[in-house]
Amino acid sequence: MTIQFNVRSLAETEQIADTLAGLLSPPDVVTLEGDLGAGKTTFTQALARSLGITRTVNSPTFTIIKQYEGKVPFNHLDVYRLADSDEDLGWDELFYGDAVSVVEWAHLIEDDLPEERLEIRIHHTGETSRKIVLVPIGERFEKICEAMTL
Repeated sequence: MTIQFNVRSLAETEQIADTLAGLLSPPDVVTLEGDLGAGKTTFTQALARSLGITRTVNSPTFTIIKQYEGKVPFNHLDVYRLADSDEDLGWDELFYGDAVSVVEWAHLIEDDLPEERLEIRIHHTGETSRKIVLVPIGERFEKICEAMTL
């Protein structure tokens, strides 16, 4: 079951992130794919706020991983710089720990990702509009996607 949202504003994107945040719990993993500037970090920031993160969430491009404490612990990974790398950064501890994790450019560590996860693809459709596609992988995330459509 793939779900698609066509959003025309930042507020609509934030609404999707807020609804999703209410359905996530540790150790859920959400992966984000999309072109540069498509809105991956913006979506992540909205999701983090909805999970109770009060610190500023920005792209961890140079540090790869940033961890935040809130109502729910939150890991933000940007693995873009790991292209063509075999480096293991303790994925199991991150992905099966006590936090919700969001991974930008996740296809670059495909073999290290958990079998069950929610893939989100964000595409430009205009200056302020986006297509957000949710692809559940595993029964838990299928249920989350079903709840997103109610």
